[in-house]
Amino acid sequence: MTHTDDTRAAGAARQLRRIRAFYAAGVVLWTASSVWTMGDSPGSRPMWTSLLLLAVFTGLLLMACRWLRRLGPTGSARPSRHVTLSGRAGRHAMSKP
Repeated sequence: MTHTDDTRAAGAARQLRRIRAFYAAGVVLWTASSVWTMGDSPGSRPMWTSLLLLAVFTGLLLMACRWLRRLGPTGSARPSRHVTLSGRAGRHAMSKP
């Protein structure tokens, strides 16, 4: 994998983490809405709409989690731009001493 691929993978992982939080919020919202609507008017069109949207957001959340797992390790793995340099100037891996 090249440096460009690493950067793109890190950006994709960052974006997937953000959208995963959005989908999780959607699951919570539509779960609450479905429960509320089931109690208020069971079997109604709004109840089925809430359940449909709950299923959609749950599916999207599961897909985002699966794609994040495929991208590789997360958590303690930090992108190279966060690496701190020691007191000396950094050298390119291919440069001669």
